[in-house]
Amino acid sequence: MNIITIKKIAELANVSPGTVDRIIHNRGQAAQETVDKVNSIIEEFGYKRNILASNLALNKKFHFAVFLPKSEKLEYWKSQVDGIEKAAQEFSKFGIVLDYFFYDYDLASFKDTVKKVMDFACDGLLFAPIFYEDSVHFLNDYKKKNIPVVMIDSNISNEDDHAYVGQDAFQSGYLAGRLISFAVKNERHVLIFKITREIESTSVYLQRIDGFYSFFKDNEELTNFKFSEVTLKDSGIEQLSLEMFSGISSVFVPNSRAYIVARFLEQNHIKGVRIIGYDLLKENIEYLNKGVIDFLINQRPEDQGYMGISYLYKKLVLKEEAERTHYIPLEIILKENYFPAKK
Repeated sequence: MNIITIKKIAELANVSPGTVDRIIHNRGQAAQETVDKVNSIIEEFGYKRNILASNLALNKKFHFAVFLPKSEKLEYWKSQVDGIEKAAQEFSKFGIVLDYFFYDYDLASFKDTVKKVMDFACDGLLFAPIFYEDSVHFLNDYKKKNIPVVMIDSNISNEDDHAYVGQDAFQSGYLAGRLISFAVKNERHVLIFKITREIESTSVYLQRIDGFYSFFKDNEELTNFKFSEVTLKDSGIEQLSLEMFSGISSVFVPNSRAYIVARFLEQNHIKGVRIIGYDLLKENIEYLNKGVIDFLINQRPEDQGYMGISYLYKKLVLKEEAERTHYIPLEIILKENYFPAKK
């Protein structure tokens, strides 16, 4: 017998279906002899409550709070929201309701939004921890609510308190190092371009750089490499200079701003510099197709958003245990394998 129903359990125990239902859901009282008999049948044949049917019958709603940067001018975060919306539409028939809490890409706006999220009653939270220290404080305070949390894009928790969907930042930096090492026969000077806003000194950003250096430490035979670092605030191309690229053979940009370097090289007719960066932004794709950017490591943000909501759905609606950490596969994009019609 693969499936056993409440009705069948009642027949086997010689009691009413109502009695079985009360025992399963621990409602009301029943004689201990009856409880033992029903539980014995359940153990022998197995019984799993149809949670979805129960939720639908009760018209139960599950409110998921979504705490992200505003996406109007940030293509990467717009893709995250696209994935979230796709999951919300798919699971809406099971009572999933999303409540968005967007903040401007600055610390003051983040702190204001934290207060709203803390005051909001919900069943689960999807959160992108952009500001490292403040996000750690927020999660520590939020832990008191005893509500499931899934992080996307950046994993800032070393404990098993929260789930994470995204790339392994260290491994993605390690991969970038391997890509730069390919086809090397002579001395190579690598420039690590840190084009950042202040907030991007985050765990993801630093882990990528750490992973990048670790590749060369682990491959001691690659002695013909030397490294320099340049840090620029914001994204102004006017801060770049020809001197920065003197003798440079490769550039590693550990975020989505590789197109800024590519634009400068194109405008100044500098060729032969290998560029590796992240994310399929329109500007990055433009220079990838032109052959100015050699490699982009795609984080698949739409998949992150979708799988983040999917985790909460499985955890709260289906009441299933799911893997707390789900690493998105590292995807290497070249102009030869990128097709604009297929993201």
